[in-house]
Amino acid sequence: GNLADGDRELRGFSIARYHDAILPMIQRAAKLASTQLVLLASPWTPPPWMKTNRTFSGGGRLRGDCLEAWALHYVRFVEAMAAAGCHIWGVSVQNEPEANQDWESCQFTAEQERDFVRDHLGPALEKAGLGSVKVLIWDHNRNGMVERAAIAYSDPQAAKYIWGVAYHWYGDARFESWPQSFKVGFQDRKKGATVSELRSQLCFENVRRTAELRPDKHVLQTESCQELDGRSLASMQGEWKLGERYAMNIIADMNSGCEGWIDWNLVLDGRGGPNHCGNFCVAPIICDAHSGEVRYEPAYWYIAHFARFIQPGARRVVCSSSLEVLEVTAFKNPGGNLVIVVLNQSTESLSSVCLKILGSGSAIVTAPAKSITTFVVTS
Repeated sequence: GNLADGDRELRGFSIARYHDAILPMIQRAAKLASTQLVLLASPWTPPPWMKTNRTFSGGGRLRGDCLEAWALHYVRFVEAMAAAGCHIWGVSVQNEPEANQDWESCQFTAEQERDFVRDHLGPALEKAGLGSVKVLIWDHNRNGMVERAAIAYSDPQAAKYIWGVAYHWYGDARFESWPQSFKVGFQDRKKGATVSELRSQLCFENVRRTAELRPDKHVLQTESCQELDGRSLASMQGEWKLGERYAMNIIADMNSGCEGWIDWNLVLDGRGGPNHCGNFCVAPIICDAHSGEVRYEPAYWYIAHFARFIQPGARRVVCSSSLEVLEVTAFKNPGGNLVIVVLNQSTESLSSVCLKILGSGSAIVTAPAKSITTFVVTS
């Protein structure tokens, strides 16, 4: 809309531009899915006049005299989207609240985010009759999620409004250039060679620690993408290792208590955009408007092993592997079927893997080299 400087009652609020493309896209997707979509809204920045740096980008912070007005903005957005037939399931407080970016951003300390939820956002949603809308904190990388959750949950008045913690997958120096990284050397006793492992800020274990901190709360992965980082889209297309990145992240996160997993860009154009800041990415589906070609990238097929077979409402089943090279997760669908997803990132095929199901028996299966396999066991 057109929120003029000082419009604390949001008289100029509008989602008119959403009617051009965003709402029709959501409605078409829901029609194809034959079900209402679960929508999470994540703000990237307040209007510039509400921020200390008076601009959309470059971080900045929410001004103390604009806390109530910004909380009202969430209410107006949720109400307007509902009026348009798109019901918002949940909101995060701020996308990447520790980031100072060239694109839209706003910074919150853990204490500022906690207090905003406790004193403004939670009460505003509740007063408007929107208490069922889920509120998620953090919405940034795994490395900081435990501290953020601990600070927010330590305040009972804030915690009562918080559904759970959202987080992103970034921080893996094997796929990104920005994280701080360290090489740790080991001796391969069998081959007599030295091998190294690259460690950075991936922090898979923090998902489990956050889930265990408050078992009554929830954990949701809300953003993942593979940035081009200056490379051409063509050089990254068809790269199966990127598909493996998705699978190993989903498996590790789900086994640690994550309840859902959201990719940032399902579909992008022939440049890996559009992106107004040039932050181009690979996506599971690339639609090249110039050639008229739709290309399904490796990530699409890896994601399908989870999204196609693990249904909404499925419950995770405890599983394990006797070989570290086999990464595995398992879920029981509402209808009773058991789904087991097995990832083998190695170049060695395992031809005699014994798949055991407690109380149901076993079977000898194969885990081919560089493969992902889904087993469905009917009830």
